[in-house]
Amino acid sequence: MTQRNTHPPSDAMPPDPIHPAPLAGGWDVLHRLAFYPILLTIGPWVKFNTVRLQEPKGPREGVAGDGRDLRLLIAGDSSAAGVGVSTQSQALSGQLVGLLSKRARVDWQLIARCGDSTPQALARLKAAQPRRADVAVTGLGVNDVIRGTRLSVWLDQQRALLSHLIDTVGIGHVYVSGLPPVYNFPRLTGPLRWAVGHRAARFDRALQTMLKDHPQATHIPASMVIDAEVMAEDGFHPGPRVYTEWAHAAARLIIADHNL
Repeated sequence: MTQRNTHPPSDAMPPDPIHPAPLAGGWDVLHRLAFYPILLTIGPWVKFNTVRLQEPKGPREGVAGDGRDLRLLIAGDSSAAGVGVSTQSQALSGQLVGLLSKRARVDWQLIARCGDSTPQALARLKAAQPRRADVAVTGLGVNDVIRGTRLSVWLDQQRALLSHLIDTVGIGHVYVSGLPPVYNFPRLTGPLRWAVGHRAARFDRALQTMLKDHPQATHIPASMVIDAEVMAEDGFHPGPRVYTEWAHAAARLIIADHNL
């Protein structure tokens, strides 16, 4: 299997057209000082006034397609679970399986729950004891950001998740979805948008750095411009077009790495 590295040879990150640029100097200091006060004062009001969406209906495991066997595990939070669309066929799982099943016999399983942070997703995986798989796709991070998890703690949690998937479950390769451009989520405005959006961008840059030397993990960058037209009605979760873009991005990497 070909190992994929999404990073340039140098330590410098390429320009990111989706996330806001890193804050410099006094702005970065202000962001670090203001983040928790903004999150604790404005965050609860936004959450209370946001439409509550349910996880979509549909199967969470199955077999599809013909050809070479490919075992797939999808794990994560509400985005991995498909919140924002009405059926799993419109969500990440359904669209990704649809793409991969054109080239392989895909035995797939979805273990995801709305609201899960990274340690909660890890606990859920341990309890579920998923089948061994060739590849896993994870979607986590936004809940960790909005709950105020420290970056260093979150990176350790991501390492623990990778270790469990690879060493315990026996996943051959993990495709780690990058954080979406939270800065552009329609539901977030004003100071909360600034505080959470820049923090999510920082988390994603750190995630890329952590993964670039990991031989069994690949970062899936968020590459779609986000606005109200492509998001769900709550302005916070993906709509069908976002799930389509995400599924295509993951499928391209998996197909290339496994010569499907």
